[in-house]
Amino acid sequence: MLALRRILVPVDFTESSDRALDYAIELAAPFDASVFVMHAYEVPVYGFPDGAFIANGDVAARISTAAQKALDALVDSRKEKGVPLKAILRTGVAWEETNHVADELAADLIVISTHGRRGLARALLGSVAENIIRTTPRPVLVIHGHRDSSAWQAAERVSRP
Repeated sequence: MLALRRILVPVDFTESSDRALDYAIELAAPFDASVFVMHAYEVPVYGFPDGAFIANGDVAARISTAAQKALDALVDSRKEKGVPLKAILRTGVAWEETNHVADELAADLIVISTHGRRGLARALLGSVAENIIRTTPRPVLVIHGHRDSSAWQAAERVSRP
């Protein structure tokens, strides 16, 4: 029998990841599972011909504080659903950090959203979901974003000639 105890949901604060989180919460309820809501961010590095600019400690701290506030607000907005929720904030490459957290938690399932980008937009932005699917030994449930959302339409405009 399928036993879900720990569900990991990486989020990027988009409508698509909100849908994935809501889906994970609904899935967790009948199993009395906990949902771990994770966000990973990278400290910006800008390359120039003569060197690179790396954000200083103050900028990194402000990014971390803003990300933690957004993550806490996301979790708090769903507390009334009756499913245990925990926020996890990490610094690093999103798909790598997702795999690390999944291993640390011994997550039974990863629920992730995808924006469905294609073409140039996908090439430029990459696919966190694809990297997770390719590299994790854990089951992954992919929730597709709305194709009529403005973010999807903008990505489509960029990726089509």
